[in-house]
Formats: sequence, structure tokens, C-alpha cells
Amino acid sequence: MKMLTQHTKLVNEWLERYGVKFGIYKNDKFIEQLFPFDAIPRIIEADKFALLEKGLIQRVCALNLFLKDIYSNRCILRDKIIPEEFVYSSKGFFAECCGITPPKGIYSHVAGIDLVEAKDGWYVLEDNLRIPSGASYPMIAREITRSISPETFEKNKVCENRNYASILSKMLEEVNCGGINVVMTPGRYNSAFFEHSYLAEKMGAVLAFPGDLQVQNGVVYYNKFNGGKQRVGAIYHRVSDEYIDPIAFQQDSVIGVPHLMEAYKKGNVALVNAPGNGIADDKGIYYFVPAMISYYLGEDPILKNAPTYLPFFKEDEKYVLENLEKLVIKDVSESGGYGVVFGSELSKEERNNLRNIIIDNPRRFIAQEVIDFLDLMVLEGEEAVPRKADLRAFVIHGKDVSVWKSGLTRFSRNPNSFVVNSSQGGGFKDTWIISQ
Repeated sequence: MKMLTQHTKLVNEWLERYGVKFGIYKNDKFIEQLFPFDAIPRIIEADKFALLEKGLIQRVCALNLFLKDIYSNRCILRDKIIPEEFVYSSKGFFAECCGITPPKGIYSHVAGIDLVEAKDGWYVLEDNLRIPSGASYPMIAREITRSISPETFEKNKVCENRNYASILSKMLEEVNCGGINVVMTPGRYNSAFFEHSYLAEKMGAVLAFPGDLQVQNGVVYYNKFNGGKQRVGAIYHRVSDEYIDPIAFQQDSVIGVPHLMEAYKKGNVALVNAPGNGIADDKGIYYFVPAMISYYLGEDPILKNAPTYLPFFKEDEKYVLENLEKLVIKDVSESGGYGVVFGSELSKEERNNLRNIIIDNPRRFIAQEVIDFLDLMVLEGEEAVPRKADLRAFVIHGKDVSVWKSGLTRFSRNPNSFVVNSSQGGGFKDTWIISQ
């Protein structure tokens, strides 16, 4: 490992040369920047990962059953496990998806579950079931570090992580409705465009831009450069649900495919992930996942939620308003580290303003206790320093449900911050799962 850490600068130079960047819009301008790599890996021993794996599979299975239920029989609402108005008021709930059963009954094909590790175990912070990104970064970092320091991996029993594309490809084939596999990207100026193109290349799938796809008689086709066309059987879409079909959803979308939902509804194409998954992404719905596990699976949750309060409930609202200074407040409609407020960092006036906003719109927020999660060591020049870090684990649901033996470990470069997102200036490191 010592040899590897000596090459941190070189690895980042290679990443920049390969265009491994992410884009953000700042002051109405699109800015691309490097996602800084740290060569000290996060190491998870085999026995610890086995428990984590079991908990992640349990959680994703319950969430998939929830999505199936919420767009069909809605038993969980009738049995009052989750309040009806809480679901129907969510921006992630799409009534247009009701009654549609995706191929093989799978809604959450690719889940990105964000966790932190504390002294007493792992805590889930968020469930990302729409278009979770980030797998490409540890993939290409491992590829580069293996080339630069092969002896590091000869001396350490690290599980292979370059198989992610083959896992994805296998899953797409299992749900494919007859035709080629496509990665659908909104285009060059999407923040995760590098990942779209990288995964398409590694999977041997077609990278399709707006206008490359069309629907004829309820069937999706890819328009080839030579004027011909190929039938599409599965689309790994990296376009937000509301923009994928201007006929069904956002009418002014120029990055969608007209009548795509018609083809999907007829069972002629698989959409990965299924449209409508945003209801399970809702930070408020996160509160109910332990209850879902019990309701659908009859099991106790293996992984813990962070202690969470919903101002939607009067008792929780009272607690939140009385304890703003020690809680983390999250806007349920935001992502990427945006809309996260630490009460301890607010002035008295700012807390009072936030208190009034919560009172006016309690459904908009959740509040969580601050988890003092473990630091990981990060290189700053020649010195190793502790920084807060999380883990995005990737769970793939095809014929079977599996957890990728790797993950995206993100860390804060600010010694006083708990926010690790790339859009907030964080970096990333490789995640080593040690084999038996």
C-alpha cells in the first residue's frame, strides 16, 4: 500500500487525462472539475462485508416490494403503515406508473445506498433508487492503480471490482424484452456524462443521445449512423423520470423519447431503473424503510436508519422545533448534499427562520440526529489526516440480488465538515473488500 500512496499525484494526472470529471452548474455556467482521488483505500474485511451485504440485500428487496405495492394494490397504505397523503404528496410518486408491471417485476435494478460507519456499526443515510451514479470512479481508479502499482494488489487479497460492467450487463440481459442494450444519456453537459460513456463502453452497450431513439408501433428503435435501425430491448436510462417521455411527463423535455412509456407499458422494453422509483428516494419515505422490512419480509432490519424525525407528525415536529440546534435538517426534494443544514451552524435568527419554514411546510423536511461517524485517513501532501467519509454501496437486482464487492467511498476535504458529496468539494477513494 505504501507504494500506491506514493503515486497519488500520478493517479490523479491519469484520471484527468482520461476525462474522469464531474460537471456542476454554478452561477448559470457549466463547470467540469476533477473528482480528487486519495490513494489510501477504505478497507472492509470479509466478515464485516458479509453482514453489510446481507443488510443491503434485505433493504433493497423490501424497497422493491414497496414500489411494486405502491403502484398496484397499495396494501401498505390500506394497513396504515405509511400515511396515504405522505405518499401522494411526494414529488417522486408518479400516478402515470400505476398499473404498470416492469419486466420480471423488478423496479429497483440499480440501487445506491449511502451509509456511514459509526463505533456501533453501519447506519443508512439515504436510499438512491432512481439513477444512482458514482460506480465508474472506483472502477477506473482500480484500473489505473493496478497499472501503476501492480505489486500492491499482488500482496493484498482484494476482491475484484472491475466486474461491475459485466454485472450490469447480465442484469440488463435478464430483463431485456428483445433487442440491444442501450445507455440513454441526456448528453455531454450532464454532470455524470463520463460515467454514461464509460459504462456503455465497458458493457458493450450503445450510448444513445436524445434523438437517437424513436418509438414506432409501441417498439423502441435505435437509429444507426448508416440509416438503418435496431430494436432496443433494455434501456439503462440516465435521464430523470420526468424528462424521459414528453408525451407522458414533462411536455417541454427535449432529452426524452416520445411514446417511450407506451412501449414500456406494452412490455416491449425494459427501463432501468423503473420510472416512478423516486417515491422510494424520498427522504421522508426513508423514515419508513424499517417498517417496510418488517411488513413485507417479516424480518427485523439488519442495518439501522439514522435516528430520524418527521415534522409531518406533530410529536416529531415538537421535538424538531425544540432541538433545532443539535439536529441535521434535510429538504426531502434536494440531493447531492444540497438542502442539508446543520442546526448548530445557524445563527439564532437563521434558526428562527428555519423554524417558521418547517411549521409552514412540515412535509418538506426530515430531521436527523448527528451521527459521529468514523474518520478515514486521507493524504494532504505528505501527511495523513482524518476526514469524514461515507460509502455508496451498489446493489444490483436482476434474477438475483447482489452487492458489488466495492463501492464509492467519498470523503470531505474540509476538516470541519460532515458533507462529502463531489458537488460540495469532496474527494473519493477506492474501497477494498478483502477476500476470505
